Amino acid sequence: MRHDREAPEPVDVRLGTRLAELRAEHGWSLGELAERSGVSRSTLSRAERAEVSPTAALLGRMCTVYGRTMSQLLSEVESAPAPLVRSAEQPVWEDRASGFVRRSVSAPHPGLRGELVERRLAAGADISYDRPPVAGLEQHIWVLEGALEMTAQDVRHHLDDGDCLRLRVWGPTRFRCPGPEDARYVLAVVRP
Repeated sequence: MRHDREAPEPVDVRLGTRLAELRAEHGWSLGELAERSGVSRSTLSRAERAEVSPTAALLGRMCTVYGRTMSQLLSEVESAPAPLVRSAEQPVWEDRASGFVRRSVSAPHPGLRGELVERRLAAGADISYDRPPVAGLEQHIWVLEGALEMTAQDVRHHLDDGDCLRLRVWGPTRFRCPGPEDARYVLAVVRP
């Protein structure tokens, strides 16, 4: 354990933040978590604020309460996401058959809930998805060039240059470029 006057280690800050996120995801107060884990509220609070470096015993109790292995929990906080993602480091994937190009501008990271993707659909291209990878996924679709038709929950939305559609996705979706030009748009995805 570190002394209170020392600056917290970056991993302790990330671990504290993740523990607080897990508690919030379960909708528990510090008191409820203390009852479930057998760890005092003050210790839990200090760990979440990175005022103390958590012991293996404390982490073991948290892992039990949250149904994770120690390896899973630590892998979620081992490295901070790179704050700057250079254009040359952004992976591009292309499906030539469908006329779809996807550039991962800000790739997903276990320590973050959102990602940015630049997409391009060729005029006439039509792509459908059976369901989102996570129910209730939050999406913001911002059209940079061209026109895009997006259908979700049986509602079709027509977007032109500069338009932004924001929604939560629960079921099938469809992205279609009516043309005559290609559509280029940004998709911001935020996990619930």
